Amino acid sequence: MTKYDSIQIGDVAEIIHLITQSDINEFVRLTGDDNKLHVNKEYAESTSFKKPVVHGMLGASFISTVIGTKLPGDGALWYSQNLEFLLPVRIGDKLRITANVIKKNDRTKSIELKTDIYNQHEKVVTTGTAKVRIVESNQQAITSQKSKHPKTALIVGGTGGIGSAACLQLAKDGFDVAIHYRNNKSKATRLKSELERYKVNSVIVSGEISSIEDVQLIKDQTQRALGDISTVVNCSTIPVSNTMFNELDWSQMQAHFDVNIKGTFNLVKSYLGSWESNNYGKYIGLTTLYTEQPKPELLGYITGKSALNGLIKALAVELAPRGIRMNLVSPGMVDTSLIADIPEKIRLLTAAKTPLRTLASAEDVAGAISFLASQKSNYLTGETIRVNGGNFML
Repeated sequence: MTKYDSIQIGDVAEIIHLITQSDINEFVRLTGDDNKLHVNKEYAESTSFKKPVVHGMLGASFISTVIGTKLPGDGALWYSQNLEFLLPVRIGDKLRITANVIKKNDRTKSIELKTDIYNQHEKVVTTGTAKVRIVESNQQAITSQKSKHPKTALIVGGTGGIGSAACLQLAKDGFDVAIHYRNNKSKATRLKSELERYKVNSVIVSGEISSIEDVQLIKDQTQRALGDISTVVNCSTIPVSNTMFNELDWSQMQAHFDVNIKGTFNLVKSYLGSWESNNYGKYIGLTTLYTEQPKPELLGYITGKSALNGLIKALAVELAPRGIRMNLVSPGMVDTSLIADIPEKIRLLTAAKTPLRTLASAEDVAGAISFLASQKSNYLTGETIRVNGGNFML
């Protein structure tokens, strides 16, 4: 929450939202406003608008979002608003909703905001002013009295095999958990229900980690739900195809850099500020045995993970004086759905060549993640823990 005294005239906050058909459907379901101009294409075509027009109050409702979550945030009591609808909004429009502090009233601890909504062409579609009273609480003081380093973790790729196991293990360890998903919301919802048995708090978040805007939104959502995130575990991955170099397209290489390098860069950038403030933070990434035992047809995958190894070590050296630990877990072949397309023969041969004569389970990898997230690993940074059953030894 932003305290009244820290708000300055000229402060600005914004959010971005893409209008979809599901937004219209939900708005109609909640309000009952099924005006044909909004929901009937044939009717809209017979009017001067030619296309359905999004409900004006649907767009305006996002003013509540920017006030309630960003400026001033928690404790905002939005008690007055005037609006002028200047241009129609259509499905597919990308709206940018802004709030700009134009007045302060010290007596009532309230602020006045200029609220504007822009479309993707930077045209103002809605304008107005809002009045907001700031109701402060002592929650921040209560939070500061808790553990010096809160047990809160974001699991990126939390619906994958390793990610799900990591969510469950960290919940068992007493961590509040933010479950990130990309497409599988239903699995994320089920996983959240499973975590309830461990009496921890949890939240579901989504977004592309290759987008700094999405990552910042994830950070805002996790912080509002769980407070400062002390540990980020990046289990995200993309399908790995077996492709020889002469058949490899650069876009396939770029995809691995986006998830491993750009994703890590964005995540660390976004959480760095709170980690520096607390003089504590942990980033745990997943690399692979194949960076040390390369095999043909995995060039993009191996190159992306090799670059990740270098990035983590360089960041570990730079960020260590600020109390931030950067570490990796390096599994061999793990028995998850990610290897479903690998022939059974190859899986059996791989297990047979492993000194422990078995493939790793997702829970094996989650155990190493658990250790790195715990206080027991506080003297480790720039390290890689191998979980490969003895397949590779230094």
